[in-house]
Amino acid sequence: MAAKENLSVVSDEKDDVSKDRPTRDEAEAAIRTLIQWAGDDPAREGLLDTPARVVRAYEEFFNGYSACPKALLERTFEEVDGYDEIVLLRDIRFESHCEHHMAPIIGKAHVAYLPHRRVVGISKLARVVEVYAKRLQIQEKMTAQVANLIDEVLQPKGTAVVIEAAHQCMTTRGVHKSGVTMVTSRMLGAFRDDAATRREFLAMVGNPAAGQSPFV
Repeated sequence: MAAKENLSVVSDEKDDVSKDRPTRDEAEAAIRTLIQWAGDDPAREGLLDTPARVVRAYEEFFNGYSACPKALLERTFEEVDGYDEIVLLRDIRFESHCEHHMAPIIGKAHVAYLPHRRVVGISKLARVVEVYAKRLQIQEKMTAQVANLIDEVLQPKGTAVVIEAAHQCMTTRGVHKSGVTMVTSRMLGAFRDDAATRREFLAMVGNPAAGQSPFV
C-alpha cells in the first residue's frame, strides 16, 4: 500500500476538536483575512488563487491528523531466525511545522529498536515518523511520540530515537540564527539501561566517514 493510502487511515486519536472543523470556504476566507492584515489586497490578480492554494498546501502539511500511526506497526514478522541485534533506520528526512509559530521544521530522524521475537517492515518506521511530523509539533514531543509508540506496539527489548532538525521559527524570525540544529533523543529499555547498547546505537547513527558519533 502506498504511503498516501496509509496516511489516509482514520486516526483513533482524534478528539472532539475535529467535529468543529471549519469548512474549506471558511479556511480560504481566513487566508484572505491574513493577506489583508499583512497589508496586501487579496483581490488583486496575483493573490486571487492564493487562499485555495494555501488550503491545499495545509492539507498536505497536516495530513498526519487523519492517520493512525499505531495501525502502521500492527503487522509484524516472527520468522527472523533468532535475529536479536539492533535494527536501525537512519536519516529519515521529515518536514514538520512548529506549533508555536507554524514555521517549518526540517530535519532527519534515526529510529532503532532491539527486537524481541518479531520485527516490523522498515518502511513502517519511516511512515510513523511521517505521521507525527505531519502535525503541528515541537521536536521534543515528536521524539517521545515515535519512541513511545514503537515501544508500546512492538514491545522490543529497547527503543531509541534521535531527531536533529533546523527550526525556521528561529532562523527566519526572532533571533535569526541560521545553521543551528536541535538534537533530541529518547532511549527506552536496553538503550537506556545498558551503556554498551546505547553506545553501539550512537556509533551507528554517527557519520561513518568521521568514525565517531556527533551525539556521544
